[in-house]
Amino acid sequence: MEPVNSNVWQWRADQPSPGLVAHLAQALQVQPLTAQALLFRGIDTPELGRDFLLARLSTLPDPDLLPDMAIACGRLEQALLRGEKIAVHGDYDVDGITGCGLLVETLRKMGGEVDYHIPLRMKDGYGLSADAIRQAQAAGCELLVSVDCGVSAHAEADLAAELGIDLIITDHHQPPDQLPTCLALINPHLPNCRFPFKDLSGVGVAFFLLIGLRRRLRENSYFSRHPEPDLRLGLDLVALGTIADMVPLSGINRILVRAGLELLEQGVRPGVTALKRVAEVKQVSCGAVGFRLAPRLNAAGRLEDAALGVKLLLGEDRQESQELAQLLDSYNRERQQLEQQTLEQAIALLPAQAAEDAYAIVLADERWHSGVIGIVASRLVERYHRPTVLIALDGQQGKASARSIKGFHLFQGLQGCAEWLHGFGGHAMAAGLSITAENIVPFRRQFNALAKEQLDERDLIPLAAHDGEIDLTELSMAQVEDLARLNPFGIGNPQPSFMTRRCRVLAPRILGEKHLKFEVEQNGFRLDCIAFGMAERFEQLCGDIDLLYRPGLNEWRGRCSVQLQIADFRPAQ
Repeated sequence: MEPVNSNVWQWRADQPSPGLVAHLAQALQVQPLTAQALLFRGIDTPELGRDFLLARLSTLPDPDLLPDMAIACGRLEQALLRGEKIAVHGDYDVDGITGCGLLVETLRKMGGEVDYHIPLRMKDGYGLSADAIRQAQAAGCELLVSVDCGVSAHAEADLAAELGIDLIITDHHQPPDQLPTCLALINPHLPNCRFPFKDLSGVGVAFFLLIGLRRRLRENSYFSRHPEPDLRLGLDLVALGTIADMVPLSGINRILVRAGLELLEQGVRPGVTALKRVAEVKQVSCGAVGFRLAPRLNAAGRLEDAALGVKLLLGEDRQESQELAQLLDSYNRERQQLEQQTLEQAIALLPAQAAEDAYAIVLADERWHSGVIGIVASRLVERYHRPTVLIALDGQQGKASARSIKGFHLFQGLQGCAEWLHGFGGHAMAAGLSITAENIVPFRRQFNALAKEQLDERDLIPLAAHDGEIDLTELSMAQVEDLARLNPFGIGNPQPSFMTRRCRVLAPRILGEKHLKFEVEQNGFRLDCIAFGMAERFEQLCGDIDLLYRPGLNEWRGRCSVQLQIADFRPAQ
């Protein structure tokens, strides 16, 4: 199986008419390319455009539209009034860490006695932990709230009921056909859910639970006797978890993340300030969160104890926060080495375990650490553009992480292979599963067959979508600055990209062994270009080329200029 080394360039959607672009640009007072990018994102009226650009917290929907919200808020109010111990059960990824931290911090500010548990990846596995439920009961807890997990935890929910613990499950993963029995189950994907936005992260669901609880407590005059927390101060945690979990940055998520990024930039909590320092983040963006901050929080859960991440985020001592951040940074370096080793081993296994014409990749090995296989699965998807499952074997038992491509719904695909699996859960694009060694071969066969049914050869070539074909002269400083108003960028709201034909390459050079730097000229107009990770394509920078790029601003020695971040290039067509 050969790596995919070409992309199909295409318009992000049908090209809008010049009249519609001009009308939206005038109504919103934005530049033409900004209006065009908005139209490609489904923002086709001035009203929608204003809501998108302003991203106001005041427009968030009613939390009671989420199922069981009133029941959950009523029980939490009761626990606060009675002084009951409350247990919060998170998960070991950034979404679960931040969701746990948000609930613990805010409930404590409301006067609650709150403890928390984050499962150990290697010992407890994914989801609600039976041991944690027993520990909560032994500690005198009568109420347990899960965040980012629990929607498939039937046995654990039954155990909680048996031990006399009321269980509130908050989750955002796809629910199974049969739901666990518990006091309240809050999940936007439930069939009876009236909430208008389904793509919340786990920490996003937790945030709406707190909005609902605060409103109930206000109505019942609870805050006349207790301090009322400002929920906006937890949006930095919401932004961290939402970006890290790679849910779409559209709709409600865009509003939450935009507000949260401002807090992350300010560094209002010592743990975030320390994390930014060790990660060498000077300006916070979705990219900085996704590639620098989140991996360090994730590293603790992948290799050691993810509760260290919660401790860092909740900590108030600056010296202790700095020491914790440095520890997480060391775990992250170890994780990177392990990840590279696993990637090389997986590539070496491909000829033996995956057919050349396979539509999906399923690999298994006893050398692999279950904490890094999800990242490596993502790397293989980038390299081969096929749904990928990596299984870390421990004797006859295997834990797996899976990643997918557009056109193949991963959770539904695993449902079609359920007879070979011990358990599974996840989303359209990411999932986890457990399997015995003897079932790997039939699972691989059936999973590949399902992928072949739903995908065709065109789906195995990645698409590079852009927001229009333009000339370089259209990229004025004012236009590029205006495009930044569409931030934050990520899944569901990609950074605007454009294509330009027939550019002449000037002064190409390799930068830092991995990257390319050069200038391009079109009709006498020149711009700087940077192509990250493309040094091996240096010889292709000759003659006239077509460019696919994201325009941005580069500051150097006090001078600001337009720079193109290259996504792809090809000989001029």
